[in-house]
Amino acid sequence: MSQIDASENILSETIEEQDGDTSLKLVPVAESIRYRKRAQSAERRNESLAERLAQEKTKTSELVEQLSNMQIEQKLMRKLVTAGAVDLEAAVLVAKARMEGSDEADLDSCVEQLKKEKQYLFAAERGETVVAKRTAPAKDRAANDGTILERAAKKAATTGNRTDLQEYLKLRRHFL
Repeated sequence: MSQIDASENILSETIEEQDGDTSLKLVPVAESIRYRKRAQSAERRNESLAERLAQEKTKTSELVEQLSNMQIEQKLMRKLVTAGAVDLEAAVLVAKARMEGSDEADLDSCVEQLKKEKQYLFAAERGETVVAKRTAPAKDRAANDGTILERAAKKAATTGNRTDLQEYLKLRRHFL
């Protein structure tokens, strides 16, 4: 008999349960080994899938937290804009720092407190629009340039001549 035939004839005992009664069943060893390998690979796959599931759950919880933070930030931005915030980025940063650890119900009180304490972040109440001031002029004009413009304006007003008016407007365009 060859070795292959001998391995097929070797039987393994497996316990089979039916209706609460346990009985022994003879199964070829090769089949038993194959089932064991399949079971072990299924267990490994189950463990890897369980790990992936845990990772995905943590990612999901992080994303939910980020989404809620973004929604709170949007609500805060809307409230600051309606309150008349001039520098929105600075106002949002200050408000977020103050709201650290508190819930979104405090948005209104936080905006009101900011409005009282940091008035420079908000526009004036009278409906005035705040215009940014010129920070660095291109070139400071000399005092005599102003006198040239004044003289041309007086000349155009007194003579009423169109050429004098044109000259004044040309000078004015360069200075203003």
